[in-house]
Amino acid sequence: MHMEMHKCKNKLFFYLLLLSPALFSMPVHSEESYKPIISILIDDLGYKFKEDTRALALPGPVAYAILPHGPHTEKISQLAFKKGKDILLHLPMQAEVMDKNEFLGPGALTLNMTRKDFLKTLNINIHAVPNLIGINNHMGSLLTQHPGHMQWLMDSMKKNGQFYVDSLTSDNSVAARLAKENNVPYLTRDIFLDHKQGSKNVRAQFKELIKTAKRNGSALGIGHPHASTIQVLSELLQDVEQYGVKLVSIKSLIHKPTTGKKYAQNRNQGTSAASAGM
Repeated sequence: MHMEMHKCKNKLFFYLLLLSPALFSMPVHSEESYKPIISILIDDLGYKFKEDTRALALPGPVAYAILPHGPHTEKISQLAFKKGKDILLHLPMQAEVMDKNEFLGPGALTLNMTRKDFLKTLNINIHAVPNLIGINNHMGSLLTQHPGHMQWLMDSMKKNGQFYVDSLTSDNSVAARLAKENNVPYLTRDIFLDHKQGSKNVRAQFKELIKTAKRNGSALGIGHPHASTIQVLSELLQDVEQYGVKLVSIKSLIHKPTTGKKYAQNRNQGTSAASAGM
């Protein structure tokens, strides 16, 4: 009887040894792994060196969209790269409101361009911003509504292995649809953090960003290098996880088609494109 019990214990020990690798390799689902995620993109860099360098000092994996032909475009891009930041080309595109087109700056893509001129201008813009990994629109409330021109953009981005971030300056933007159809990784903006400047508004919009992330699992906020925006974000991002979210790089929000996951969609804009004045 004693011998039989001893044999049973040996068998049990043997089976536990066989199972132990599987037991140790089982995923551990901590609360951290389910924490909603946010990403932040700061637009309009390249023209004001002092303000831009302050923006680059924001803590964490904040991304930066740099205009192609500003006086400090190359320098700011190099500084951002040294800091390990994600860099995007902030691509000027024609707006619906004609008065706003005065502020497009050089390198703007417009509806009157031929495909040849469009792609030539686009390539010049791309080469003007070193180390870029993606593109988002500067203004563009008119151009992003036109499938033909946006298809030209997607053709280029697919060829260059870039991703697109739709700032959603128009509720009628076709960018997300065309990106999906062309298997170009993309994101859409959820919240404008500073469509109205001032610390109070930025804090309120940041709360909306947190709420959106908790509701949908993730959220993208876009801001600008205004003094009030950078001041508020410098404070809030120091310990962002106290708000129940995790700050991640913009690349972490993008669902590529090869992963089999759904694309990120615009679920809650926070503010309308019209109110953003783009």
